[in-house]
Amino acid sequence: MTTLTNSQSKTPAPSKEPHKNKMLFPKGRHITMGIPYLWLLLFFAVPFLIVFKISFSMAALAIPPYEAIVAYVDEVIEITLNLENYLRILDDDLYYLAYLSSVKIAFVSTLGCLLLGYPMAYAIARAPARMQTVLLLLIMLPSWTSFLIRVYAWMGLLSNTGIINNTLMWLGVISDPIQILNTNTAVYIGIVYTYLPFMVLPLYANLVKLDGSLLEAAADLGSRNFNTFWKVTLPLSKGGIIAGSMLVFIPVVGEVVIPELLGGPETLMIGKVLWQEFFNNRDWPVASALAIVMLLLLIIPITLFHHYQSKDMEADR
Repeated sequence: MTTLTNSQSKTPAPSKEPHKNKMLFPKGRHITMGIPYLWLLLFFAVPFLIVFKISFSMAALAIPPYEAIVAYVDEVIEITLNLENYLRILDDDLYYLAYLSSVKIAFVSTLGCLLLGYPMAYAIARAPARMQTVLLLLIMLPSWTSFLIRVYAWMGLLSNTGIINNTLMWLGVISDPIQILNTNTAVYIGIVYTYLPFMVLPLYANLVKLDGSLLEAAADLGSRNFNTFWKVTLPLSKGGIIAGSMLVFIPVVGEVVIPELLGGPETLMIGKVLWQEFFNNRDWPVASALAIVMLLLLIIPITLFHHYQSKDMEADR
């Protein structure tokens, strides 16, 4: 009896599992957060540093076609930085005009995506819940097709013997084909078509969270539909507008495929110039300098995009 009483009176030893979990949780969190940073390091920081290094070298008839900036001669390390590539960008009007043209085309294309995408996103957000998924699927469905195939399809549509010109001539609207392909107009059409989903989806994500009671309150106070949209809906969707605009503007500035296939000789974009410097002229140092300057110009919109994305995430919490 005494033995039973003593064994029952013993308190069990405290479990060490919670302490182990506390020790393991920070490690798991650091690993989870470290994977994206490692990805950015390998596929953004390292390539950026390589391009940055090449931008200070000189072109050469070699493989790769540039000279090394670090040399070890007679037990002395020599570092040669060539600033001529950056000075050439400032002296040559071609590069200056290419930057301006790229920003202009990106701005106009972003505005076109906004004018088309906002009504579409608004209509999807106000549609019945069972229809929203179907409508979003219709927006994303073209993206499941190869990007290059879709651009080639527009070449067939916009050519002088394409469907658009043949239909207009059949209707009697025009007597001769309109030159659309190989113009800036074709570039705008191709960019707006390609990047429209990048505008619609952020706008929809913002508009679908809009509190309907605000619209009802404005209607009860006698506000007309347009006035309610202008003073209530549009200001509250500012975050979606900025996010969608940045998602379109930033990649369009460096677009290569669309201006190359749909544009003409007068279509001047920095992505096209970069391609020519890299592969036609094989002047990697100048092309690298152009890429570095383009990235520096895009830091402002990238920073704005990150700022408003952070604010939206804080607002959702």
